[in-house]
Amino acid sequence: MDVEETSSLPLPDAFLDFLNQHNLDPSIYTATDSIPRYIRIKPGYEDLLEEIESDIRCKLERVCWLPNFYHLQPDVQIASSKAYQEGKMYGIDAASGAAVTALDISVGDHVLDLCAAPGAKLCMMLDILGSSGSVTGVDIAKHRLAACRTMLQKYSLGDHCRLFVADGTSFSLLPVRVHSGSPLQNENADEFASGEKSEVYREWKSRRPWKERKKEAIAREKGVSKLFSPTQEPELIFYGRYSGVVGMRKNELYQKMPISEVLQLGYDKNVPMMVLLSMFRNLSNGAGQPSSAVC
Repeated sequence: MDVEETSSLPLPDAFLDFLNQHNLDPSIYTATDSIPRYIRIKPGYEDLLEEIESDIRCKLERVCWLPNFYHLQPDVQIASSKAYQEGKMYGIDAASGAAVTALDISVGDHVLDLCAAPGAKLCMMLDILGSSGSVTGVDIAKHRLAACRTMLQKYSLGDHCRLFVADGTSFSLLPVRVHSGSPLQNENADEFASGEKSEVYREWKSRRPWKERKKEAIAREKGVSKLFSPTQEPELIFYGRYSGVVGMRKNELYQKMPISEVLQLGYDKNVPMMVLLSMFRNLSNGAGQPSSAVC
């Protein structure tokens, strides 16, 4: 089935009901040729604008209300471009960028990103924080969060980040506000996998322990769902060397805190999915229409 045939298919009734409930015009999902697309240039590469334009063969128009964001035509492909492959620019919607900007993230903040996959918002937050604070990304789908982990590695942004497969409606783990400062606090610590109280997290490595790989292989053979179950505890699939996890024991990371400590030591900012929905609704209702989005 080609693109034209796909675009001509009717939208599912359930999806149409959802759009109507939120006062969204269904035509925005069928008029694909007129939907604007955006990129964000990674901080530090702004001087390469002309080189990037030459690479993608398209004149980029600056979005004046979103720093480092540019508008491009819907038919322009960026995935094969040198700038994209080298991690100098991101493909990200303006609504996602607006949600992050609305948080007004400050240096040193600890941010919680619910529904974090595929990771463009997460990367923008980490770019803002630089070498301070932390971002904890949570998503219910492990395969989507794995794509988020890939983005962190591609853009070299993982040092101050943690990724948990979990249900965002019940996630309650607090940020670690004291960073280890050392990739290996305990030279004799075992790599995490066993779940024992004596287990200590060492520096994260892309090659997972054999026991974890075997467990996933068995799950695939049994056809286990890729979605997180509410009965499971949050699964940590990535952590940076300065995210505060290195050197901690597993029971310390997963310990439950009294409400008094949650109020004092919780997250400074958080991005629930409803924030994005609100931003998208505002854009659809006329605030920041494509005609006024560029300078």
